[in-house]
Amino acid sequence: MIKTISFLRPAGSAAAYDRLASFFAALGFAPGRGWQEQSSRGVSFLVPLANLEFVDGQMPSTAGTLIEVTSLDAIHQAAESWLRSNGGDQALSRLSAIEDTHWKSRLFTVEPEPGFPFSFWALTDPLKGKPVALEGDLSAEGMRFAIVVARWNAVITDRLLDGALDALQRSGADRGDIAIIRVPGSWEIPAAAHAVAGAGIVDAIITLGCLLRGETAHYEAIYNEVARSIGQSQQQTGVPHSFGVLTCDTLEQALDRAGIKSGNKGFEAAAAAIEMASLRRKLQQGGPA
Repeated sequence: MIKTISFLRPAGSAAAYDRLASFFAALGFAPGRGWQEQSSRGVSFLVPLANLEFVDGQMPSTAGTLIEVTSLDAIHQAAESWLRSNGGDQALSRLSAIEDTHWKSRLFTVEPEPGFPFSFWALTDPLKGKPVALEGDLSAEGMRFAIVVARWNAVITDRLLDGALDALQRSGADRGDIAIIRVPGSWEIPAAAHAVAGAGIVDAIITLGCLLRGETAHYEAIYNEVARSIGQSQQQTGVPHSFGVLTCDTLEQALDRAGIKSGNKGFEAAAAAIEMASLRRKLQQGGPA
């Protein structure tokens, strides 16, 4: 399973590293975890969507690294302001004007550091004639989350928990804003989730558990009640609850769904929680942010 694609570029010097980090922070990019070691350090920035594309035909005349944005003019103004502050008017020679392209978009190129060009673009008609859709973003910055995870079948649920934490932190959530609540088994998840939601201290709740089918009807009885109660808690409190309780016939199937072959359902549940928490905020504010 592919989790992410990273492009690593050596900055060349500590000063260039600091300027590049400052530039993308000034444009509002969500910071990633990065790293700090004795021999090297790295700064990363998160995006809600990335593409690996191959082109057959006329290539866009760009700097190579394309970054799609929702407000191109605002990004251009932010880049211009940053260049003025970090190099004076002469630095503006590294910023192009916004131009129309042959692929129905607008684009400009900027070099925050000489030798590091980036092209920012936006479609001229991003909606392509469709009505405006209100949807959540995959940015968890400034949000609070609770992860209610069952200890039963811990060989599975610990993997789901790791996936959920990975998704939250990759999306900008602060570790101090993530509460992990452990309960004995999946049966106890709804009660804990309802208590946390009722306290009004989190933006979304991620429920993680694992139920394996046995030779009795116990499995169906537990699963139906857990699913119903989690949904009921969400409806009663208005706090989004994402469903990451696996229901599998065998341990092998559960392992596959916990990161071995079929993705990590904990990661997917956390991503759903982030999006729903963002959507809820937008709805409360009366429209798109």
